[in-house]
Amino acid sequence: MSALDWRPLAGVDLARLQEARLQAHYAVQWLARAAQAFIAPKPDDSHMSLSWEDAYGGFATHKLQGMRLGVKLLPLSLATLEGKNSEPGRVLVLDGQKDADVRNWFGETAHSVGLDARSLDKPLPYKIFSHRIATGSPYNTSNLDDSLREISAWFSNADKSIARIADAMRQNKFEVTMVRCSPQHFDLNAQIVVQAGKGTLESGRMIVAGLSPGDIHYNEPYFYVMPSPAPPPGKLPPLPEPGRWHIKGFTAAILPAQRILSSQARQTFVEKFLVEAVGSSLKALV
Repeated sequence: MSALDWRPLAGVDLARLQEARLQAHYAVQWLARAAQAFIAPKPDDSHMSLSWEDAYGGFATHKLQGMRLGVKLLPLSLATLEGKNSEPGRVLVLDGQKDADVRNWFGETAHSVGLDARSLDKPLPYKIFSHRIATGSPYNTSNLDDSLREISAWFSNADKSIARIADAMRQNKFEVTMVRCSPQHFDLNAQIVVQAGKGTLESGRMIVAGLSPGDIHYNEPYFYVMPSPAPPPGKLPPLPEPGRWHIKGFTAAILPAQRILSSQARQTFVEKFLVEAVGSSLKALV
């Protein structure tokens, strides 16, 4: 039994939770831009992945020019993270700021450490959803503190629980990536290698265990365990309750927030799901 170390989850209005998530996702794209501009590229784009920094309460890039860049969720803000303990240096609170203002801040920050700020203007290699921020409206988080706090708690809890399943799989001799966030999808996950591929991780067989704070499929946070390549629906083994297989658009075992919030032992509930869903996904891939 793992130590019980989750943050409390309050449960908030889903419309405000969605708005907070969308604005945070847009903020994270600035970390992706900086990583694309200033960190040596890798074929799998892992140079753009982010770590969850629990003490900071947000995400951070890999190191660049002796520092990292971070997005804190509450208050929603950008910062340079400096020194051995990654203490915030320059900070920009995003409420009331437009993307043009953020670009100016990033430009000044890049220039101060000898980087060419023009590299920040290169388009990202993917698209995300549309939001009014993209058309010049400012970030507006004045009434979203509870929602940003809730999203921060989901990411914090997921970082702990996914790391536990990752450690357990390593002890069983599986190769497992560190828990990282994809700025494109804004999800936090670890990838368990079942069978190594040729050239890239994605070319083999793997299981991705993660948390999404919500997306076009579910307007709420949800844990998922995704076997890849996706087995045909008829070959998916049964999942113990409360997990279920999602097969529209992607194939994964899913546990949504509302099921978790209704549990009296939320962390134990989720970690049991992760263990059982990883076991079922292994069966589906062999």
